[in-house]
Amino acid sequence: MAREFQRGHKAKISDLTAGTDLYVGVQISAPGLSFDISCFGLDADERLSDDRYFVFFNQPKTPEESIQLLGAQSGDTESFRVTLDKIPPQIQKLSFTATIDGNGQMSQIAPGYVRIVAGGEEVARYPFDGSEFTTERAVMLGDFYLKDVWRFAAVGQGFDGGLDALLKNFGGEVAEEESAAPQQPQADGAPGFAPPAFSAPAAPAAPAPAQPFAPPAPSPSVHAAPTIAAPLHTPPGGTVPPPAAPAPQGGPFTPPGAPPQGGPFTPPGAAPQGGPFTPPGAPGAFPGQAQPFGGGTQLAPVPPEAGLRVVLTKYSEAPVGDRWTEQNPQLVRATLTKGANILAKQGSMVAYQGDIDFAHKGSGLLGKLTGQLTGQGMALMRCSGDGEVFLADEGSRLFVIRLENEQLYTSARGVLAFDESLDTEIRRIEGAGLPGGGLFSMLFSGTGAVVVKTRGVPVVLPVGPATYVDGNAVIAWSAGAQAVTTTSLRLRRSGYARQTQEAINLQFRGAPGNFVVVQPFEV
Repeated sequence: MAREFQRGHKAKISDLTAGTDLYVGVQISAPGLSFDISCFGLDADERLSDDRYFVFFNQPKTPEESIQLLGAQSGDTESFRVTLDKIPPQIQKLSFTATIDGNGQMSQIAPGYVRIVAGGEEVARYPFDGSEFTTERAVMLGDFYLKDVWRFAAVGQGFDGGLDALLKNFGGEVAEEESAAPQQPQADGAPGFAPPAFSAPAAPAAPAPAQPFAPPAPSPSVHAAPTIAAPLHTPPGGTVPPPAAPAPQGGPFTPPGAPPQGGPFTPPGAAPQGGPFTPPGAPGAFPGQAQPFGGGTQLAPVPPEAGLRVVLTKYSEAPVGDRWTEQNPQLVRATLTKGANILAKQGSMVAYQGDIDFAHKGSGLLGKLTGQLTGQGMALMRCSGDGEVFLADEGSRLFVIRLENEQLYTSARGVLAFDESLDTEIRRIEGAGLPGGGLFSMLFSGTGAVVVKTRGVPVVLPVGPATYVDGNAVIAWSAGAQAVTTTSLRLRRSGYARQTQEAINLQFRGAPGNFVVVQPFEV
């Protein structure tokens, strides 16, 4: 049975199907409107740095045929074949989009969907309709993205501009001259992975627009060794093949004939600013700006894609990530499912989506006493349900630390949230002559994530023979590092900011490979 997604939901492809040869079908229609449905193959910076990986009506496949445009079939307005294990390493995201060819708005569309079919069986579907949009003329429907493994995200992100504005958004350029007649892919001869026949009648294929668009060719000067963010199966020969010849006239699934040729491709080094949907550059003039003295030239009007909606797009919710996603340096998002709760500092929730319940989490008598004695008590709330929770704490920088059957020590003051599945324990750091007999820390054990917060950018120090850290500035340290408290007779007030008594610090000892995290701020 197909798994139904809502906008913003994500899942590993391996949780949907064991196959890597997938069919992606898009159904979108509206009275009197025609649509261009495309796939953008983006690099690690979410840019279209290689125009051969823009698959649309005039370029129906990529060089190694890892992405192929199949045409209308089985009730789908447009369909694609995606072979995940053939996608080259520099392509880390596939964005499936739909744009209106001509005038119209996405609010006019009838109920539609994006679906994934594997082995002739539909395994995932994201339904949408015009009530989710307003004046947009383009929409980013869904993404395949690589984060350790390939994953699917239901995006549903509207975009005011048409195909040209969408190309600019991904770093492409609009072709100035009219291209040759488009090559229409053939829809016959579907192999075993194609979807079963659909009960609804097939929608007519969208006619080609009068002026198709194409992104710019990449500059040869940037070709070098690629930077790979995560392991991926490399095409035979370890290289990316050159641009392919025009599509054959037979069935759309003709296997590639020769082994790939050519050298690796490296995307441009410039990283996009903001989020994954970077708006185009600022216009050269503002509306209503006066002409310069002496009779200057007429100022060009502000393009529609520079409007309010696009300016705000760079702050949109991050469409990628797993259970814990760093939305920005000061904001983290937890994606919750039934039975997989998290514990977070009370008052740290700034927004949530879905059916989420928040409840006070008592620490018990021992925890309350420990907190009173050490100042390291922590008031927690349990977040449960099905949806997303956004957490922050007074603009502190946040970091998600994932444990895989590991242990981590932290200061309770440095913890914002963690998976409830982790085991927690209060540990005493022994030291002579200290109030209460020592300082206290929290030990996390098991598999899950801990979100720590720091004031400013922290430093991670390797533990050496003599590593000393101010007890008020330490955030976390590895379980293999031994911490003992010491008093410094040499530093006293002069060595630590705002220190009014004899300085108390922690000495860390341990084998090579251990670490301690220190923030540039005293609590």
